[in-house]
Amino acid sequence: MDSVDGSVDAVVRPKVVLGVSGGIAAYKACELLRRLTESGHEVRVVPTASALRFVGAPTWSALSGQPVNTDVWSDVHEVPHVRIGQHADLVVVAPATADMLAKAAHGLADDLLTNTLLTARCPVVFAPAMHTEMWEHPATQENVATLRRRGAVVIEPAVGRLTGVDTGKGRLPDPGEIFEICRRVLARGVEAPDLAGRHVVVSAGGTREPLDPVRYLGNRSSGKQGYALARTAAARGARVTLVEANTGMPDPAGVDVVHVGTAVQLREAVLKAAADADAVVMAAAVADFRPAAYAEGKIKKKDGVEAPVVTLVRNPDILAEISADRARPGQVIVGFAAETDDVLANGRDKLRRKGCDLLVVNEVGEHRTFGAEVNEAVVLSADGGETPVPHGPKEALADTVWDLVVPRLA
Repeated sequence: MDSVDGSVDAVVRPKVVLGVSGGIAAYKACELLRRLTESGHEVRVVPTASALRFVGAPTWSALSGQPVNTDVWSDVHEVPHVRIGQHADLVVVAPATADMLAKAAHGLADDLLTNTLLTARCPVVFAPAMHTEMWEHPATQENVATLRRRGAVVIEPAVGRLTGVDTGKGRLPDPGEIFEICRRVLARGVEAPDLAGRHVVVSAGGTREPLDPVRYLGNRSSGKQGYALARTAAARGARVTLVEANTGMPDPAGVDVVHVGTAVQLREAVLKAAADADAVVMAAAVADFRPAAYAEGKIKKKDGVEAPVVTLVRNPDILAEISADRARPGQVIVGFAAETDDVLANGRDKLRRKGCDLLVVNEVGEHRTFGAEVNEAVVLSADGGETPVPHGPKEALADTVWDLVVPRLA
């Protein structure tokens, strides 16, 4: 059971198997192991023989407090190749190489880790790490699709510096972000990843409309609710595209991130990503207006001269546009409404005008919601339903939104 600070009650120690396959990113799994153990999980590390060429068994044993074996012949009387997987509450493989993904997809079992994967009846998370060409190869993509169809959570690798001078998609996501995915998967228990095989698009943050090279019109949105939506969707098995506007936060693990600045840029990115999406959640605070003219130089005040008048023009209404012209049949559209007064009345009116399926309505202000770790809202549906979400963590609201989206995807 999770406590308020995210740690695990000492009475209940979920059993986690951390599988480590033979990639250079194996050293990063030490940080994931530290986070799991420090938050109260009982972790058994099962490295492959190749992984031990990067990080030795004494390191894994010391950090986990558990014995480390790689083959099925050690401690035979305990039948480790069966028992470890049977007793686990979660198996996470980080890094998962192309070879490990192929073995898992085809049911091969030539060492302790692959045997563990075959006997596990708990949720399984793979965090791939490899060169871009290997990740993009049709064989790897088919193996990933196979694992996802079977209910495994295969998070998308990050984009960044790889081994040597190479840069591209294939980098192991930040261990802290992998930990958050694991925590969310554990919280859902043995429940199947109900967004597996789905592509969802989430917008987050607040757009900024330039006035001159140093000034802009913006808003107070931190993007934390959108990030919570992206993380929970990834933990529920979805392929996630996050369109991020000016949050300054690190990219969530397992999520494809598109960075934008203005409302026009956000519209372009959302329309492109939504082309094959099953659901689009517009959690970003999009500016309603932008300056009609952009000053190439800094606007300066001058003695005896009145302040310049800033003329505004309307920005495109992205939520109404994607609701009216859906990219594919059955696509579910979710909007957000930040209101300061007559919250529910204004929310119902906005739901009607925008034409979306669900609208998350919350009251905002200088010291409410924006930048906070908690939220409180009511989710209105086009069929007249209302789902109140009490004051609590933003990921709880995110899970409620996906709980309402999933049945509509059917």
